[in-house]
Formats: sequence, C-alpha cells, structure tokens
Amino acid sequence: MTTVGVPAGWPATEEQARAVQDELRGRVVLDESGPRPGTGHVTGVDVAYDDTLDLVAAAAVVLDAATLDVVAEATAVGRVSFPYVPGLLAFREIPTVRAVLDRLPCPPGLVVCDGYGLAHPRRFGLASHLGVLTGLPVIGVAKNPFTFTYGDPGPQRGAFAPLLAGTEEVGRALRTRDAVKPVFVSVGHRVSLDNALAHTLALTPRYRLPETTRRADALCRRALREAARATGGGAQEDTTRQAPTS
Repeated sequence: MTTVGVPAGWPATEEQARAVQDELRGRVVLDESGPRPGTGHVTGVDVAYDDTLDLVAAAAVVLDAATLDVVAEATAVGRVSFPYVPGLLAFREIPTVRAVLDRLPCPPGLVVCDGYGLAHPRRFGLASHLGVLTGLPVIGVAKNPFTFTYGDPGPQRGAFAPLLAGTEEVGRALRTRDAVKPVFVSVGHRVSLDNALAHTLALTPRYRLPETTRRADALCRRALREAARATGGGAQEDTTRQAPTS
C-alpha cells in the first residue's frame, strides 16, 4: 500500500491555514457557467478517516454524465494532514483528494464534493479550495447547512430556497426528492449556482444525495477498511468523516 504523505510546507497551525485560505480565496472564478449537465464526465470525491490509525482514504468515481454509468474510479490512502478544526476541514483532505484525482485514467470533468464551496464562513470551503488548486470546475453538495439560514423549499423535487449569511446568498437548499430533507448546494470554482443546481438534480434521479457522492462514499469506506487491515488495524469499522464544515 502506498501512503500519500503530508506535502512539504503544509500548514501546521490554524493561523497558517487561515492565511492560506486568505491567499487563495481571491483566485476563485465565479464568472463561468461551467459544463452543461448531462455532458462529459462528472466525478464524485469523498473521504473517510481512521484517526486512531492516522489514516484518511479518498475515493474518486467518474460517471458518464448522460447515463450515470461508472467510467473509472480510484482510491488513495494518506496520513491525516491537519487536526479537526471547524472551517479548516479541507486541510485534512486536500493532499489525498488531489492524489486520487491524479490517479484517474481519464479527465474528471465536473467534480462534486461532499462539502461546501462559498457556503463557508470564510467563503472558501473544500470545493473552492480544490477547484483553485486543480483548475477544475467544482461544486459542493452538503448534507447539512453548516451555520447558515434558509427558508424551507417547496415540497416538490427541484424546489429551492436561498442559503443565507445575513442577506448574502452563499448557496441554496435544494429539494432532490419530494417531501425529503433538502441538500445544500454551493459554488466551488468555475461553475454558476444555477448550473450547480441543475447538475445536482441530474445526479439525483432516485436518491436524496448525488450518485457521485453515494458511490465515492462507499468506495472510500472500503479503501479505509482495507488500509486499516494492511496496517494491522484489523477489520474494524472505519471512523468516517465528520459532518462537512469546510
């Protein structure tokens, strides 16, 4: 098993990590609409942790955007590169997520993160961070609204309501299944918010969460179990990632 190391010069403190966010935030591209839904590739990325073994497993699953069939997949295992701090979760995940994207045999197209982009206290969550570092179009589709407020969308699939930081719209609460709890969509990099919602609906034909997230979640959990066994951790259940907060 090859383990992804922590990059040289990687932030080690909260102060250093916030300085990196401040430096990179200005590079987020917000004036591109992004790829059309149903065209090309769309890739889900997700991670799972075992903090007792200091391991993080990342998975990337590439789907055909028109059919949602799996085109390619890859996994990578790394060392946890940063402590858990709300708002700085990207620093725990980025090295291994970048490694897994590099292992794909084909272009990823649009990348969908289980997390946030602009819907972040510093307007620079995982989806934005990953997009700036890779140059890829990225969106965030999260299970929870983090610290932001929203009105309840209508009960039908496709209804949405603004996700608000005061009066600023940082994303949208989107109903992907009739009368089921919404997901929370935000722009990461090089995609408009309207297009991010359209992609999310195209990726949720049957379930609340996008197919990209569902498949990547299952794959990274399996990779973590295998890595734990390989390092002598036995067949224990993985300690999964905390609710996205970056």
